[in-house]
Amino acid sequence: MTQTKTQSTSSTPPGNQPRQNGGFPIVGLGASAGGLEAFEQFFRHIPPDSGMAFVLVSHLDPSHASILTEILQRTTSMPVAEAQDQMHVMPNRVYVIPPNRDMTIFHGALQLSIPTVLHGQRMPIDAFLRSLAEDQAEKSIGIILSGTGTDGTLGLRAILGAGGVTLAQEPTTAKFDGMPVSAIQAGYVTHILPAEKMPEVLLSGILALALQPIPSPPDGIERHQSRPDAVTHQHRPRFLTL
Repeated sequence: MTQTKTQSTSSTPPGNQPRQNGGFPIVGLGASAGGLEAFEQFFRHIPPDSGMAFVLVSHLDPSHASILTEILQRTTSMPVAEAQDQMHVMPNRVYVIPPNRDMTIFHGALQLSIPTVLHGQRMPIDAFLRSLAEDQAEKSIGIILSGTGTDGTLGLRAILGAGGVTLAQEPTTAKFDGMPVSAIQAGYVTHILPAEKMPEVLLSGILALALQPIPSPPDGIERHQSRPDAVTHQHRPRFLTL
């Protein structure tokens, strides 16, 4: 693979440095209505040195500036930045999609573009998670939090197919359960749990799951409570070391 470059004095901002050799897990989080509370619950329980990068995609009003970056910076000690075009994703940092932008990831760098589809018809979470699955494969992690509609469901399918991990907020804990329920009912979720419990699962060694099909149990989807092996009826994880 590519050799790791020696660090030298550089004018490139810290959040824009190229990825180091070997990679790291990148977590894509999608939310819509009620998502701010879920984001805060999640980041209150993530340590600043988890070794993961976090990219947030939410349904923002395209005509108003977002203060999501400032709000989340009060919740976590990790640097939180509004994403910029060609910004390289680094571990232990949080990136937030800007308003009125579509976002994907390619070779570890965020790609921003002006939407060509009407606001109500866009699926920005699906678009980012699909690109994350293609770019990061088994190091991709997709999380769907509170929101209405179905955005994110197909993105989780892509991540699951690439060997990554998929999580959805326990619907009874979400302000709006449409997005989590859609993903869960489609069978593309490996773990279902409250937002504040997700970091515990990610940090317990589930960062690089390889998934293999197993027969469906008679009672359908199994919800995750405290056991790291609880998954949907479609897949069982095999733990790998990063």
